[in-house]
Amino acid sequence: MAEAYFPVGPGLGPEENFLSLEDILMSQEKLPGRVEAAVPRLAAVLGKGAGAGQSDGIPEGSKVEIPLWLAKGLYDNKRRILSVELPKIYKEGWRTVFSADANVVDLHKMGPYYYGFGSQLLNFDNPENPEIAQTILQTFIGRFRRIMDSSQNAYNEDTSALVARLDELERALFRAGQKGLNDFQCWEKGQASQITASSLVQNYRKRKFTDMDG
Repeated sequence: MAEAYFPVGPGLGPEENFLSLEDILMSQEKLPGRVEAAVPRLAAVLGKGAGAGQSDGIPEGSKVEIPLWLAKGLYDNKRRILSVELPKIYKEGWRTVFSADANVVDLHKMGPYYYGFGSQLLNFDNPENPEIAQTILQTFIGRFRRIMDSSQNAYNEDTSALVARLDELERALFRAGQKGLNDFQCWEKGQASQITASSLVQNYRKRKFTDMDG
């Protein structure tokens, strides 16, 4: 039976793929910022209902927690509507922790979309962007081998403890490693699916035989 939904992978780098459920959820993550110019009719969007006699806008100088998708829409270097702040996990203090030993950090607790959200931060002009990008890359490299080793050494086991500290991208990698392991075990036991010719090859053969008969 055909699947009702075919998973779509997230976008790469600072780009998003809005056909991806993961990217849609990631874009809802909140980003701290400061309103540099009064923005009308924004209070309702941020769940800050205006009181009686008050404007429904956000006044200049207000500190806000704003969804990533909205921050990207409002951010403009020329008009200076919004300035964004780095979430603490991307600041220098945490970058030092990651450079010391990235494997000790519970990425899921700190933010389930560490890599994707961090890549999105590069859309905003920040003098620390090169350091952020380097830390994200080195964190991935440093944690990748342990993730894949864990996925290859957990056959028919409860893996909930192994994935609890992983961000969503790492969990997807772990699942891919598990699938590879399970497929290999099935192949070794002779339980792999029988290899059959694709429909394209079968149709080609049919046309070829028809032409020969003609």
